[in-house]
Amino acid sequence: MAAVTAGKAGAAILPALRHWQAQRLARTYADLQADERYADAAKFFLSDLYGEADFAARDRQARQAYPLVAKALPKAALAPITDALELHALSAELDGKLSEILAGELGVKGRITESAYAQGYRLCRNRVQRLRQIRLIVSVGKDLDRVVRKPVIYGMLVLARKPARHAGFGELHDFLERGFVAFRRMGSAKAFLQTIERRETLILERLFAGEPRPFDLPEDAA
Repeated sequence: MAAVTAGKAGAAILPALRHWQAQRLARTYADLQADERYADAAKFFLSDLYGEADFAARDRQARQAYPLVAKALPKAALAPITDALELHALSAELDGKLSEILAGELGVKGRITESAYAQGYRLCRNRVQRLRQIRLIVSVGKDLDRVVRKPVIYGMLVLARKPARHAGFGELHDFLERGFVAFRRMGSAKAFLQTIERRETLILERLFAGEPRPFDLPEDAA
């Protein structure tokens, strides 16, 4: 009975957890969002890859439509989709676990504080999965960076826009096209992705080390 209660309580605070995480990411990457070169790519990452939206419905549609997508889109364009699906599934699992710890073990009912988040994060004891989450975020970026170097693929994406909507996977196609446009405007994604990987890995280490202000990164981590 106690486990069921914790599960229900965790589900109740899940939107608050996702909102807290989205706000944290916005603060961590405020400089990238303010940079004309990186702004669109940062927005794509914070909204389409690890925002506070629930991606479950979109991802179910994506998995159902994948056989059609594989026929309609070039092979190189499929890698960002498969990595994003894995990322969303893993993020949902991690968020669910953390929300249950926050609600069931730490008694969080509404507002989430930085100290409660950090304590719950450590209690989840899932460092390997958290590192995998960071790797997948970077992997989607590398996939898109490779795709944008092949201009013919964007033309194929544009041509596939209407057929994709008629076939029922327009939202999935739009996700891919948003990522493509954002990364094409940025140029090389190397520095952008290195920044994300460096900061998120350092934050992870600071969280597990019990640092009192884990999200206050030193200047040399920028």
